[in-house]
Amino acid sequence: MRRWLRENSLTLAFTLLLLGALVGQAVSGQAFYNENALDAGLPTLTMLEYVTSSQFAVDVAENWQSEYLQFLLYILLTVWLLQKGSPESKPLDKAGRESDQDQKVGRYAEDSSPLWARVGGWRTSLYSRSLGLVMGVVFLGSWSAQLVAGRSAYNAEQLQDLQDPLSWTGYLTAPDFWNRTLQNWQSEFLAVGSMVVLSIYLRERGSPESKPVGSSHEATGVEG
Repeated sequence: MRRWLRENSLTLAFTLLLLGALVGQAVSGQAFYNENALDAGLPTLTMLEYVTSSQFAVDVAENWQSEYLQFLLYILLTVWLLQKGSPESKPLDKAGRESDQDQKVGRYAEDSSPLWARVGGWRTSLYSRSLGLVMGVVFLGSWSAQLVAGRSAYNAEQLQDLQDPLSWTGYLTAPDFWNRTLQNWQSEFLAVGSMVVLSIYLRERGSPESKPVGSSHEATGVEG
């Protein structure tokens, strides 16, 4: 058990952080919602009612979709685009999909390589793009969830204010939807861009996201 915990400690730590953040968001979100409801003379929500409401769902979905968009773009763009001196970039002579030998697929696969990396054909081709495909599916799914939950939450407020609700196409082009979307996207792009540039000049000893402390600023694609 101790060995298993050590070998999976990074995943376990982020899972616990995720659960803690969701619980904190639920508690603070319910308190904020009920505070506004009392001020407006509206019914309050229990915790179960709040975490199953469109208001909670849209807040979660809008953050998830931006995170998965960030990783999707990072995965795809770093295939072709480079940044001299950054460990977040591939070496300057490795732009593109790389050779079968570099990627250890087909006849260059090793005994320990995944089965679909060894068999060739459409299965190897699909497996070679599986990370981006799954990230893309999760992004589209969470973005769709944001659209559904966001429209429901928005229309609930419209009805409370005695205004007409919006159709799907109406909400898809509404400022509320794009404000929720773009305020998350810009923060993700800023974070990734900062990481790419700052990691050229700054170091974090022992982190695989940093170059070795003594590496030159021009060293590219080198991880600690």
